[in-house]
Order: sequence, then structure tokens, then C-alpha cells
Amino acid sequence: MTRCNLRYWLMKSEPADVSIDDLAAFPNQSVAWYGVRNYQARNFMRDQMKINDGVLFYHSNCKTPGIAGIARVASTAYPDATQFQQKNKYFDAKATQEQPRWFNVDVQLVRKIELISLAELRKHTELSRMRTLQPGNRLSITPVDPAEWEYITAKLVRPHQE
Repeated sequence: MTRCNLRYWLMKSEPADVSIDDLAAFPNQSVAWYGVRNYQARNFMRDQMKINDGVLFYHSNCKTPGIAGIARVASTAYPDATQFQQKNKYFDAKATQEQPRWFNVDVQLVRKIELISLAELRKHTELSRMRTLQPGNRLSITPVDPAEWEYITAKLVRPHQE
């Protein structure tokens, strides 16, 4: 797949649930992006994400939110198993195996980076239209414009320091 066919995404994860360090420790450094219960975010995964799309792995709902790593979409969408597990907080009584309501993709780590905080992202006028920076945006998955991806990966990404 050529670079121009790729799409780019910002995907938020709470570090208490799955952090960039957790991702780095998982088998194949890959995780199913489970638990999404917003239709628009679900539709992004189900209808638009393709293998090798770029992902900005974003830590949310934490002391310092921001981009903690670069990842890639590693699978096509498939039903989120948590919707069928009655004791799981993501259980959905209306979902059936025949007609699942929720989907996920696998996300694989490309590299950890030095955290690019939300405050740092807001400082760059080149990113002022970035969807995740818009007032009131709470989506856990948002598209990233190719120009925003290039700016972030070329100008802001620094290797993670242990």
C-alpha cells in the first residue's frame, strides 16, 4: 500500500486501562481496541480503518494527557468480544453474535515517544484545526489530517527516553 492510500488516526486510551507501556509489553506489541461505545468512533474503525493506517496513541483521562506513541492499525474490524460478556462493563444486551453492534481493530506499536502533551499540541497553529483539539470534542477516535500527521511526526516526535 502506498503512503498516499493511508489514513491517520488519534486513538485515546486511559493509561489505567491500557498504556503505551502495556502495549509495548503485550504479545506482538498489539492490542484489540475494545470497549468503544460511541457510534461515530465505532464507524471509523468498522468502515474506514485499514491495515497499516497510522495511529497517534494518546493517553487520556490522566495527569498529563497527550500523544505517547506511534502505532499502526494491524487488522481489519471484527466484533468486539466484550459486548457479549455479561459480567464485562462493556456488555451490550442488544448485541448478538449474528448482529454485533460494536467492533474493534488491533493496534500495534511502532514506537514509544516522549510524551507530546495536550498543552504542547495546542501551542502549534499548524494543528489548530486538529479535531481532537476542538472545544467539546470527546471522541476516543478521531481522524488526523495527513498534514497534521506529517507536522507531528516530523516536528514534534522525539524518541522515548528511558
